[in-house]
Amino acid sequence: MKNKYSHIFFCAIVSLNLIGCDNDMKDIQNLNAVKLYPAGETENINVKYTDSAKIKAILVSKKMLDYSNAKYPFNYFPNKVHVTVFDEHKKKHYIEADKATTYNKTNIIDLKGNVKITTSDGKIMQTQQLYYDQKHNWFFTEAYFKITDPNKSYFEGIGIDFDNKFNIINAQQNRAELNDIKE
Repeated sequence: MKNKYSHIFFCAIVSLNLIGCDNDMKDIQNLNAVKLYPAGETENINVKYTDSAKIKAILVSKKMLDYSNAKYPFNYFPNKVHVTVFDEHKKKHYIEADKATTYNKTNIIDLKGNVKITTSDGKIMQTQQLYYDQKHNWFFTEAYFKITDPNKSYFEGIGIDFDNKFNIINAQQNRAELNDIKE
């Protein structure tokens, strides 16, 4: 009997120590964490991107934090981002998100929270996270997405990638309902 109780007592002591060490372990991990401080902070941004004297896009946000001093530099937009993109026919397309991060070295933009793309012809794409590869003009996500059009047709699923003109679309798990298709 003595052996049985000493084993239970030993297990209880080890469990208590592990519970007590949990906070200490988190403190030790936090000692090694690198604290990032922005090199700059900008409020009420309204930036126009041009090419050959033509406006290609307008970015509007309440705040931008510039982390160009980080090992892997990035800009962070913590309070909503609205982007208006003009195509070659001067048609407007809109991109919105709750937050965005642009990674300078990779030219990847990470859009998070209530991401919505609205095209000039009325298509709407919604998801919770969407990446944009600026170098290849390519969007992608592993999250749930839904694309709708003015005819109430929809295309939804988990995981999609597509070009910035919605001409090439690769979906992983999806389903759709097409209504009133016009040729």
